[in-house]
Amino acid sequence: MPIYEYRCEGCGGVFEEHQSFRDKPLTKCKDCGGSLKKIFSPAGIIFKGSGFHVNDYGKKKTESSSSTPAADKTPASSKDPK
Repeated sequence: MPIYEYRCEGCGGVFEEHQSFRDKPLTKCKDCGGSLKKIFSPAGIIFKGSGFHVNDYGKKKTESSSSTPAADKTPASSKDPK
């Protein structure tokens, strides 16, 4: 079950609550009865390992150095002899 964080606008108290996705958000503070606001925070994710960014989103493959420019790809018979 997800953990949601709430802040009371009356007393300024902050607390966490385990709630189902189907549960309605809390609206009243347990301590003072003031109105509550849900606090949204970024997820704490740390990627560890050999580098998912490099493996999955690295540089695209370039043409190999063994390929020749387009001008050199003409057949030898069509070139003018010198």
